[in-house]
Amino acid sequence: MSNDKYILQAEGILKSYRMGAAELKVLKGVDFAIEKGEFVAIIGASGSGKSTLLHLLGALDKPDEGVVKFEGKEINWANGKELNRFRNKMVGFVFQFYHLLDELNVQENVYLPAMVSKSVLGWFSGSMVAKNRAKKLLCQLGLDERIGHKPYQLSGGERQRVAIARALMNEPKLLLADEPTGNLDSATGNGILEVFENLNRTGQTIVMVTHDEHIAARAGRIITLADGKVSSS
Repeated sequence: MSNDKYILQAEGILKSYRMGAAELKVLKGVDFAIEKGEFVAIIGASGSGKSTLLHLLGALDKPDEGVVKFEGKEINWANGKELNRFRNKMVGFVFQFYHLLDELNVQENVYLPAMVSKSVLGWFSGSMVAKNRAKKLLCQLGLDERIGHKPYQLSGGERQRVAIARALMNEPKLLLADEPTGNLDSATGNGILEVFENLNRTGQTIVMVTHDEHIAARAGRIITLADGKVSSS
């Protein structure tokens, strides 16, 4: 099977952490591949290494051993500049607790990834395009009346939609979501899952971590982590 169909590959991933004198082995040889356009849920019990794995896939951390490949190219050992570009341009991150900046309004939070990727001169010349894209994304997510609000003025579901818009700002090829409904009630969480399903229908590749089997069932495929390894996929 040709590798060019895969957007993401994990091969022999090992990851441990020191806890005082002890070593905690979190991932013990993880292998899987994700095709372009898939919506995949990674599920497992608390402490199974789901979030650790997602951080490795998004180059927020490095494995002790093994490789992570994005479009066939290893990302583990890229230099700092390449990794920053990868995180900013290729991947969009959605977290359980939103990580929005309260001092910025909703639109500013969304276009922030575009702003930080440009020089002062580059931002001066391209800011209107970025601001218009942020506004368009917010309107698509039903937040057109919240554009000038601050995050603390929004409900949890609205804040998560802002976070999704921010993740999509630079048109990433890969969307990584870590327990995106974990801080929401079931009805609001269902709305967020519908957003992901709609994005996936347009071709967006999504990898979502969850501990909830009902949420995982909304994805096209489930990868189960148990005892630091993939037990089924």
